[in-house]
Amino acid sequence: MKSAILISMTKEKMESYKNKLERERLLVLREIKDFEKPVSFGTDIDHFDEKTDETEELSNRFGQENDLKKGLDEINAALEKIGKGTYGVCETCGAEIGDDILEIDPESRLCKDCKMKS
Repeated sequence: MKSAILISMTKEKMESYKNKLERERLLVLREIKDFEKPVSFGTDIDHFDEKTDETEELSNRFGQENDLKKGLDEINAALEKIGKGTYGVCETCGAEIGDDILEIDPESRLCKDCKMKS
C-alpha cells in the first residue's frame, strides 16, 4: 500500500485547478452534445465514393466523440479527487504531481517521472 503524503498545494491553487476543470468539463459536455445530434448527409448519394466518404466521416465522428467522453471521465475523476482531498497525488508512486504538470494537464493522474516511464 502506498503511503499518504502531505500535499503542499494551497487552497487558492486547488480552487484554481477546480475552476479550470469545471470550465473544461462544461466545454467537453457541450462538444459531446453537438456530436450526439444526428448527422444528415442528404439523399443525393449517386456514387459509391460519396457513400464511402460519408461512412468515413461518421466513423471519425464516433472516434472524436469517444475521445471526448474519455476526457470527460478524466476530468470527473480529477474533480472527485479534489472533493476527497487526494488531488495532485500520483496514482502510481504516490508522489505529489507538480504544478508544471497540473498547469498543462489538470486532470493528470501521474507525476512527471511516472509519465516518462509509461
